[in-house]
Amino acid sequence: MALQGDNARVWLLIDDRAGNRAQVLGVARALGLPFEIKTIEYTIAAELPNYMLMASFSMLTRNCRVNLAAPWPDVVIAAGRRTAPVARRIKELSGGKAFLTQIMHPGSSGEDDFQLIAVPRHDGMAPAPNRFEVTGAPHGVTPETLAEARLAWTGKFDHLPKPWVALIVGGDTKRKTFNPDMARELGERAAKLARDAGGSLLVTTSRRSTPEATGALIAALGDVPANVFTWGDAGDNPYMGYLALADYVIVTGDSVSMCSEACAAGKPVYIFAPKKLTAHKHGKLHQDLYAKGHARPLEAVASLEIWSHEPLNAAYEIAAEMRRRLGLSED
Repeated sequence: MALQGDNARVWLLIDDRAGNRAQVLGVARALGLPFEIKTIEYTIAAELPNYMLMASFSMLTRNCRVNLAAPWPDVVIAAGRRTAPVARRIKELSGGKAFLTQIMHPGSSGEDDFQLIAVPRHDGMAPAPNRFEVTGAPHGVTPETLAEARLAWTGKFDHLPKPWVALIVGGDTKRKTFNPDMARELGERAAKLARDAGGSLLVTTSRRSTPEATGALIAALGDVPANVFTWGDAGDNPYMGYLALADYVIVTGDSVSMCSEACAAGKPVYIFAPKKLTAHKHGKLHQDLYAKGHARPLEAVASLEIWSHEPLNAAYEIAAEMRRRLGLSED
């Protein structure tokens, strides 16, 4: 399938999950073509399995369906299981011409309708002509966004001694609990490393961090100089500023996206992944990141070390594969 460059119509299917949004936008920006965002809003029917929904808009709200209309796109980029029936229906309505790129496996129902399915290597899926393996998750942490964040946040933490250690904290997942004991251990480890280096901590938590775990974490930091932003605090979230300005990054291993974004700046990254918090697939990702030199396990670290690695962002790999399959020249 060959497109006429900037004349191609590209739709992004963006739903209510922040991780999906970040991945889709990351790939679209790496692709470098103009795009339109189509906001996807679900009804309760979206909870049905995809083999029942098939290629359909039936699980979408009325307002959402109205905004999905001709002229149909040449390319669709989406993420997650719930967007798959929508993408497939768009392809049907386009007369089969729309090129469907799906980030994460859409489920076995209708898999052949997708020209490119980007799957994490740690999922261990069997090869298929339309499957493309990547390390971690695509995202929007790029040299450009880091430069913007550096400009916006420079000077905000100058009262804190260097080196600055970013502490990026997730929380509970569907099957694992980030409990106060884990949070306390993480806080104590991070505080010791920062204290021994004569530096300070730049801390942020996520919406998955429970109040109990957050409290235990902060208490464990003791008297180490720190800038702490907990989920729900007023003001701008300094997450991107931390990634841009920190000398080191410590991240919890419960999120593929957080681990991938932490590895985007090429700085030393340490992953906190106790066994009781780490799902099997996440553990495989961590081993992949260690083997490729993107990160090191926090538990094995006695002191902070200066080292570097290639920035990690699967968005560029996926975009390059899309361009190849679409017959677009590389910029």
